Amino acid sequence: MAAVSDRVRVVLADDHQIWRDGVRADLDELFDVVGEAADAPSAIELIKTSQPDLVVCDLNMPGGGGLRVVRECAAMTKIVMLTVSEQERDLLDAVAAGAVGYLVKSTSRDELRAALQRAADGEPVFSQTLAALVLGEFRKMAGAAPAGSQTLSEREREVLQFVARGHAYRAIGEQLFISPRTVENHVRNILDKLHLSRRDELIRYAVEHGIE
Repeated sequence: MAAVSDRVRVVLADDHQIWRDGVRADLDELFDVVGEAADAPSAIELIKTSQPDLVVCDLNMPGGGGLRVVRECAAMTKIVMLTVSEQERDLLDAVAAGAVGYLVKSTSRDELRAALQRAADGEPVFSQTLAALVLGEFRKMAGAAPAGSQTLSEREREVLQFVARGHAYRAIGEQLFISPRTVENHVRNILDKLHLSRRDELIRYAVEHGIE
């Protein structure tokens, strides 16, 4: 069993106790649920006091919902939305607010644990069914390249697109026939060129500007 100090410290925010119980049961010894909240104000206060590594948050909750939690706490910790909504607007609003991931509640136990582990490491994570929505936003917003993106190499733009789809570094490496370490180096270079500080900010940049 992993040492407690090595576990990802998680806050669960959902107004349904039975759902919080289910998520808690799904998380294995790599996670440590340090608190639960049933509404946005309670979640925000809990995040401020417990300073978790990761927040798993429902979109629709009393007191302003998950978007309020993301807007007020994304600078403090990584937040993944876990919701029934597959609406494009909800996804894009969550990303624009600062969410590092967006998963639907039909996500399997193994997929959920793997996605949350990646999110804790700073990788954007999205349910595969939502990847097309992100790519659709790319197409709608594509046009004149935004300031900064002109400096990206063709390979860096490819890596950014895969990151935006929520792929893990290993999966990106397999698609591009490069090692996960090379993918990580590309991400670090992209961050430097775009003057961003965190990996999860890349998805927001891609959605807001569009990358061909």
